[in-house]
Amino acid sequence: MAKTWFITGTSSGLGRLLTERLLSRGDRVVATLRRPVVLDALRARYGDRLQVLALDVTDTPAPRKAVDAAFTRFGPIDVAVSNAGYGLFGAAEEVGDAQIERQIATNLVGSIQLIRAVLPHLRKQGGGRIVQVSSEGGQIAYPNFSLYHATKWGIEGFVEAVAQEVAPFGIDFVIVEPGPTGTRFAEGLDHARPLPSYEHTPAADVRRAVNSGSFPLKGDAAKTVDAMIAAAEATNPPLRLALGSSAYESISSALRNRLEALEAQKQIALAADTAHAR
Repeated sequence: MAKTWFITGTSSGLGRLLTERLLSRGDRVVATLRRPVVLDALRARYGDRLQVLALDVTDTPAPRKAVDAAFTRFGPIDVAVSNAGYGLFGAAEEVGDAQIERQIATNLVGSIQLIRAVLPHLRKQGGGRIVQVSSEGGQIAYPNFSLYHATKWGIEGFVEAVAQEVAPFGIDFVIVEPGPTGTRFAEGLDHARPLPSYEHTPAADVRRAVNSGSFPLKGDAAKTVDAMIAAAEATNPPLRLALGSSAYESISSALRNRLEALEAQKQIALAADTAHAR
């Protein structure tokens, strides 16, 4: 049976490919992006099965207006995909205040407001699923991506809490964590102005790798989208879905290292309890 999807950030990358995949198999899509004209060719091809709404997620009231319009005109909606985002590229000391504000407004606050806007509609219709596109960068961190990681770690914590809050209403979540994938992510990076002091640091090493194209991109965008669709339609999907060998290996290693560090601190942790608790 055909489904109806609401997707943000559909101009390029995973959001665009996801939209194309779903339409090609017969589903309906409410696609949002800042410049609706970008999807004119798809709209001409698929007609009423593609509805396009203008949305800038950094405009705080805008996600609720777009979501309300989508559910009023096209609901019920089976899956909402919070995908809009980009990367701020620079060491923490290098990035500017306006860059930081825009990064947080887009990746973190924009996703939070989108999810908050969707929840009452899903409650009213008796349930539904929200897919939050994160990254392996929601579980690990690379130098030169500190603000990007702040938003991805932040949205994962938010979703993990909200998932517990709304489970009684039949609403669940999938957090998608792709590794470096062959999309246009690098082209959309917001670059900070490098400081000479960082020239011989890990931050500059990552910057050179990304700028030269030598940073390894093992993930296949089409296979990533297919896995996202499968998870979005699964009866009992995992809360977190790592996609790509890079994501699996890096997240696995990070979790093992954190657990080992935690276990090494066990006696210190227990000693901080009150005497009554012990």
